[in-house]
Amino acid sequence: MTAPRTPKIPYGGDYNPEQWPEEVWDDDHRLFTRAGIDTLTVGVFAWSLTQPAPDTYGFTVLDRILDRAAAEGRRVCLATGTAALPPWLAERHPEVNRTDFEGRRHRYGQRHNFCPNSTVYRTAATALAGRLAERYAGHPALLAWHVNNEYGGACYCDVCAGAFRAWLRERYESLDALNDAWWTTFWSHRYTDWDQIEPPSALTEHWRGPDHTAFQGITLDHHRFTTDALLGCFLAEKDAIRAHDADTPVTTNMMGLYRPLDYHRWAPHLDFASWDSYPPPDAPPTRAALGHDLTRGLKGGAPFWLMEQTPSTTACRDVNPLRRPGELRLATWQAVVHGADATLYFQLRASRGACEKYHGAVIGHAGRDDTRVFREVAALGGELAGLGAATLGARTPARTALLFDWDSWWALEISDGPSRAVRYPDVVHAYYRAAREAGADVDVVPVTADLAPYDVVLAPVLHLLKGDLADHLTALTRRGGSVLATFLTARCDEHDRAFLADVPGPLAPLLGIRIDEWDSRPPDVVQPVDLGEVRTGARHVFEIVLPRGAEPVGTYGADFYAGTPAVTRHRLGAGEAWYVATALDQPGVDHVVRRVLARHDLVGPYAQHPAVETATRVAPDGTRLLFLLNHAPEPAHLTAHATATDLLTGARAERGEPLTLDPLGVAVLRLQ
Repeated sequence: MTAPRTPKIPYGGDYNPEQWPEEVWDDDHRLFTRAGIDTLTVGVFAWSLTQPAPDTYGFTVLDRILDRAAAEGRRVCLATGTAALPPWLAERHPEVNRTDFEGRRHRYGQRHNFCPNSTVYRTAATALAGRLAERYAGHPALLAWHVNNEYGGACYCDVCAGAFRAWLRERYESLDALNDAWWTTFWSHRYTDWDQIEPPSALTEHWRGPDHTAFQGITLDHHRFTTDALLGCFLAEKDAIRAHDADTPVTTNMMGLYRPLDYHRWAPHLDFASWDSYPPPDAPPTRAALGHDLTRGLKGGAPFWLMEQTPSTTACRDVNPLRRPGELRLATWQAVVHGADATLYFQLRASRGACEKYHGAVIGHAGRDDTRVFREVAALGGELAGLGAATLGARTPARTALLFDWDSWWALEISDGPSRAVRYPDVVHAYYRAAREAGADVDVVPVTADLAPYDVVLAPVLHLLKGDLADHLTALTRRGGSVLATFLTARCDEHDRAFLADVPGPLAPLLGIRIDEWDSRPPDVVQPVDLGEVRTGARHVFEIVLPRGAEPVGTYGADFYAGTPAVTRHRLGAGEAWYVATALDQPGVDHVVRRVLARHDLVGPYAQHPAVETATRVAPDGTRLLFLLNHAPEPAHLTAHATATDLLTGARAERGEPLTLDPLGVAVLRLQ
């Protein structure tokens, strides 16, 4: 099953009319019509409304909400509302409240406050999901099911400890296998009974927080277990829905580069992927783009939904910058550029109280339609309506893949040494950014993905090397492709045990190098690296490379390893395998990545305009669409590299003619 089929890009967002008297609903729908809003996410936190007591369900308000939406010609993404417990459930069953990392059983409050392994919680949540599906499966407004909301967090109660032990028994089958995987002969940890195993927490293996653990293997498995426990909650609700509704697509909103959950484990169970995009303030445009491409990669490149973004500002940070004029439009089109078949907001009407009352909304507290934000939302709604179905179902024909691996993320950041200053998403983003700013379309894929469609594979800080990936990367190189790996790649196996081999383990023959030692320095220490045409800086980790068939491409310029390779290239078969042995500054990463891409003619025609983002999508009928986004506050003056028609303006540009993008401008070009 795939995403819902619609005649245009669904446009709307989170709507909470249960917070308001019904006379406000009239204003809401009048304003929705003016803004072109056709899709409402409803019921995300409505459990207390739909089940006010253990044996009492009440759907009268929800009935009116959905009936009104249908009467207005709008569709609903209906949430199960199970992300926050109702107070009565926590009062009657305190065991449904989570126990935190420090071992404290929480009392009622906040959200994401349920124990994922509580049978009481799962029974109540699935019962509610089933009743909702039974009641609304055939409703004319229903477009999709939205299970829970932004799953996350962990519980360390006794029930979860027992579930962890059961999960381990299924994974390892024997204590001997578990002891070997966790290397428990270290510090006298060898287990002789399953009941001796404790979840890793501040009371057991951890100190100074969740990233400092005595046994990485235990913590790594607990991250996997937590992912599976929450996935079990999702699947239980999905099964309850499917008992009454076999056809409506089911999803849950993810959060892109969210460390606690391995979304690749969830991907097979989603009918379509969706995510909430709230990039860090002042992050470059490629940070949000990475989240889009990661989400698109969850379902093999199929289009996804942008379930949430702010129309103006967030409220959850210490400082919450406002989107400048034009930035909302640009961010929305960027989602479409990277594969979004729906663009929705949080929130449609601002809440009057509680912690999100200052969060941006399409409709503010005064309910006006003449604010700058409302005008921008309405203009964008008209633009999307005019585009129609042109981009729906379109795919990205990428020839570059970036391998993204939650196991490596976890293992790298819980490792004692070489440097805790190395952050997995930052290194991954540096290489992704280099490829995207060079004009390459990029698929962000798991390490289990089929690599046959790709000419270039980027594998930054792939700390754990699992399965037969080394064989696949070698085969890709021998057939003429290029592989680029970086420092701290292929150090350990799936259990975070060091390979009993020269670094970089099973990738050493492919990369043609040997590494015996490595230096680590504080973040303010910058070592020079000479890349020939470019001199750049490097920091954090400096691996000392001994070529074993590879040729130096860049060298260190300081310390006792000055003159030794910092970047190497190994020709193997018809292809090349590159290795970057240190954390190059962004200009150095850009230079190396462009050299790799250039070999395959993957540097785009507008690569000399770093503020201009490009992406290609191919519609189901074969139409090729080229998107151009200008992230700069001044015009971008380009030369059309192909004859095309802009679907937003109708303007036609011939190959070789001048092509100007306005500040923060967008063009959707249908290539001839």
